[in-house]
Amino acid sequence: MSNFGTVLNRLWPDGDRRIAGLRAGMVASADEVFARHGIDTPLLVAHVMAQLSHECGAGCDVVENLNYTAARMMQVWPSRFPTLAAAAPYAHAPRALANKVYNGRMGNAPGSDDGWRYRGRGAAQTTGREGYARLAALTGLDLVGDPDRVNDPRYFLLCGVADFVACGCMPFARADDIVGATRRLNGGTIGLAQRRAWLARWKEAMAGVPIVASPPLAPASSDRPARAPSPSPTPPPSLSHLPSPAPVPARAGRLATLVAALAAAFRRD
Repeated sequence: MSNFGTVLNRLWPDGDRRIAGLRAGMVASADEVFARHGIDTPLLVAHVMAQLSHECGAGCDVVENLNYTAARMMQVWPSRFPTLAAAAPYAHAPRALANKVYNGRMGNAPGSDDGWRYRGRGAAQTTGREGYARLAALTGLDLVGDPDRVNDPRYFLLCGVADFVACGCMPFARADDIVGATRRLNGGTIGLAQRRAWLARWKEAMAGVPIVASPPLAPASSDRPARAPSPSPTPPPSLSHLPSPAPVPARAGRLATLVAALAAAFRRD
């Protein structure tokens, strides 16, 4: 995708702070990832990247921070921690807290280490064993066995975009409806003001940027321009070895997509 790397580096200036080579990996995979999912206009790129920019803090918040004070836990999980005494054992104990609040739901087994193992990670902050399993089916990556792989620079953008699409965000992105896209991805409208700000920045940066999305699995040909070398020591490999995305889950199937598109078409802010 022409100029995507320039825009990403400008809007994510500290994107490599937590993961070395993150931006280079994203740029190297962008053509195939966007083509695979039909993200072929500046508007769609702006919506996808606005959401991912907020979710992962532009590359600076790639693993969920569960180092809470007791008082903060009472605010975030009031039903689980109604008093300071109930919260105190989990204060500044991220692993224990993750297992306390996440086990027994999202596919995590009660009494296990699943809450910690499958805490939020990646561009879209994938959370829970079910979330990682769904993303594994969509990408062909073993994310249940190796959840840290969502933060591999080679697959970071792939995983984030796959989550965005699987959640049913695309009809809302096409309709330029950030509220609808946020609700599908987030389950609510948390951080909507910040997401709006990110969208404005990505729209401005992507204005006039041509989108060149060749078929993602097409074999290389002698007349195809060579991709510019990645600044990372080991350039990320092509994604063509991965299987095509699995069918979208029922919640984002044809009927759900049609309903989402109709709702987006008739919504006016």
